[in-house]
Amino acid sequence: MFNKFKSWVRRFCSREEGYVTIEVVMLLPPLLITMAACWVLFDVFRQQAISQKANYTIGDMISRETDPITPAFINGSRGVLRELTRARNDDTRLRVSVVRYDADDNRYSVVWSQKRGSGVRRMNTNMLRANFLDRLPVMADEEHVVLVETWEAYTPAFNIGIDAFDITTYSFTRPRYAPQVLWSTS
Repeated sequence: MFNKFKSWVRRFCSREEGYVTIEVVMLLPPLLITMAACWVLFDVFRQQAISQKANYTIGDMISRETDPITPAFINGSRGVLRELTRARNDDTRLRVSVVRYDADDNRYSVVWSQKRGSGVRRMNTNMLRANFLDRLPVMADEEHVVLVETWEAYTPAFNIGIDAFDITTYSFTRPRYAPQVLWSTS
């Protein structure tokens, strides 16, 4: 029985005539799966780059402000993030914090922090030290930087084994036209 099957496989593999339809049926599914996987991977990296550029834009926008930042400005910044990333309303979250460095104590501290979106808390000094201490830039005494963090929900177009996840970005930007960026509740 096994020898018959073995000889049939040998004859099948040695034959050169065939139908294109059978070859297409055999090769098209793996080809389409590979193309879908490549598309999803490309789209993930593309969206990550878009999110990072949007983050840089918001950081640069805030760093140029000489007037105090208001809640309306932060709301508008989240709107800018939504527009630049083409996200749906609840898919983006934003946290803006101003960080100060004290060279005498060799310590970083949060001056103020604001957040927009669900599931995000305002940054405090303990959170800063726990999550960003190894990533903070080298700063001069009493210098301030603007820390912008963004989160965007991403759902792949095809199921290739990658579940939905958040694209997370952060950036540090030094104030441009003033020594610090101020916060005002009015």
